[in-house]
Amino acid sequence: MGKQYNALEDQHIDFIQQQKLFFVATAVANGKVNLSPKGMNSLCVLDSKRVIWLNVTGSGNETSAHVQQDPRMTIMFCAFEGKPVILRLYGKAKVIHINDAEWAERYSHFTPLPGARQIFDMEVEMVQTSCGMAVPLFDYVGERDALIKWSEKKGEEGIEQYWRDNNQTSLDGLPTHIVEKNI
Repeated sequence: MGKQYNALEDQHIDFIQQQKLFFVATAVANGKVNLSPKGMNSLCVLDSKRVIWLNVTGSGNETSAHVQQDPRMTIMFCAFEGKPVILRLYGKAKVIHINDAEWAERYSHFTPLPGARQIFDMEVEMVQTSCGMAVPLFDYVGERDALIKWSEKKGEEGIEQYWRDNNQTSLDGLPTHIVEKNI
């Protein structure tokens, strides 16, 4: 049976800190729903009502475009080992770009990653748990290093060019503002 909470409780935070993978969902009123898997130890719980996650350069930039139009965000974690649990965070997020005043403070919560492009700061409005009994069991083998190696090989100038060429608009043509806010 699912339960709802107004804020993260200690057991939720402990569960989040044990997870290697989470999923982020965003959408605008007219357009595609975006659902993205995230890893790389890129999420930090600031307190019972706030989480931040570090976004690194990827093939698209849907989450940024969506949040700038409509701040709704859902983050989902699910247990792939141990007790079956699904944990969802519902809230409103904002995008923090490299040149924004809040960047340095928020970025200090993370191990620096090459290709870092945005931080999402989410105010948690509701926490929901459910059973997760249909989620299969998986063994964690390790982190992939392909994105880090790709970013290091590109270098800062190469990453900035990649943003210009590939990350300025969403699939639906919404602006991400990555170039004017990060370069």
